[in-house]
Amino acid sequence: MHSNDIVMVYGNDPSGMTRKLLDHSGIAESLSKTAHIVLKPNLVIAATADGGATTHPEIVEAVIRYFKDHGFANIAIVESAWVGDSTARAFKVHGYDRLVEEYGITLVDVKKDSYTTIEAHGFAIEMSDTIMDSDFLISLPVLKGHCQTTMTCALKNMKGCISDRSKRQFHSWGLHDPIAALNTVRRADLVLVDSLNGDLDFEEGGNPVQTNRMFAGKDSVLVDTFGASLMGFETSEIPYIEIAEEFGVGSTDLASANIVELNRDTAGAPYRPTGRVHELESYTIASSACSACYGNLIHALARLDERGRLQDLNQKIHIGQDYKGKTGCGLGVGICTNGFTRSVSGCPPKALDIVKFIEKHIQD
Repeated sequence: MHSNDIVMVYGNDPSGMTRKLLDHSGIAESLSKTAHIVLKPNLVIAATADGGATTHPEIVEAVIRYFKDHGFANIAIVESAWVGDSTARAFKVHGYDRLVEEYGITLVDVKKDSYTTIEAHGFAIEMSDTIMDSDFLISLPVLKGHCQTTMTCALKNMKGCISDRSKRQFHSWGLHDPIAALNTVRRADLVLVDSLNGDLDFEEGGNPVQTNRMFAGKDSVLVDTFGASLMGFETSEIPYIEIAEEFGVGSTDLASANIVELNRDTAGAPYRPTGRVHELESYTIASSACSACYGNLIHALARLDERGRLQDLNQKIHIGQDYKGKTGCGLGVGICTNGFTRSVSGCPPKALDIVKFIEKHIQD
């Protein structure tokens, strides 16, 4: 896997999807069997993954099994819940105690770890010694909305590697600059993004959007740039991404990225949308829509709503496989609606492309 690669997989089997991404990466062949492998999931709160806030435990277990199958023994899960919650409780909720017993891994609560203070771009950051001593760091973030930074994914997931005191300081420093600086101290060597059902706009979950996808990359900045486009954001709307690029962490050049899809999303899994997601669905006419395509449309509608533009949309948007080969008047999203008078292509189109498409036709 090269630094400009973004590898995607679709489905509703987190374990199998994770294994496909790791097998494609060939990471195991590039590491010494004595390497200290550290996994950094997102366990911001002690809540199950179906709420859209935390990393699915099936993903974590699949990563452990992959390295065990390749002869690695020194594996740890390292994480810190947010300042107001218990990491130990989050570990328990996600079944990590069983992983310790079954695979002989180590659990490290960053809140109880030792720290080394490191200066980076004017910020003194207390870093977890376990993180700093790792030979290979795998970040397992959830792609989701965030009430303060708009989005959270690879770069912000590293905030769980610092002391609670540093977390509080990050907020007083404005979050964006210190998050970018943090990734110059230690960045993930590999990022596996849980984009199965990340929350629409809140880091603690509650409005999950089912998209049934995962993606992987080695460049955290590029991964976040791609993730932002899937949620309907420009990088300029998420300052820490462009600041991290300025600091030399990675590249936002999505046009030069090598995006590989290991399969296609062919069917949407049924689920019951909640709250705001349910409200946004009223703007759609869906018929056998694939989950990733439909999820991207929901994210796009949310972005338009936040900009005060959704109220100007005076027609519903068609989406789904049942429109394939059909013609019709109105707006369509996805390659299956190419027969409509106006549609945005792609399989699936990114939320950012959908936003631009709808804005154009609102203006027209």
